[in-house]
Amino acid sequence: MTLAETIYLHSLHLPEQAAREALDFIEFLAQRYGTVRITPKSSSDTEAFLARHAGALSDDFPDDIDDSDLGIDAPRDSLE
Repeated sequence: MTLAETIYLHSLHLPEQAAREALDFIEFLAQRYGTVRITPKSSSDTEAFLARHAGALSDDFPDDIDDSDLGIDAPRDSLE
């Protein structure tokens, strides 16, 4: 888990006013130190996410879903 994710998770447990104060402070720090460029996520980030959350699904959730399980889109009626 990244530091930003940890900060986010802690903010979820704060009262609304405290969360606003934390946001104000973070904005102050961003203004003081400048912005940091976030690097784009690579495909390994997706794989890491899936590995982290794979056990979070219920036991009866199928783990062998592929493209053949997806439905076919129905044609849309014209809006005209």
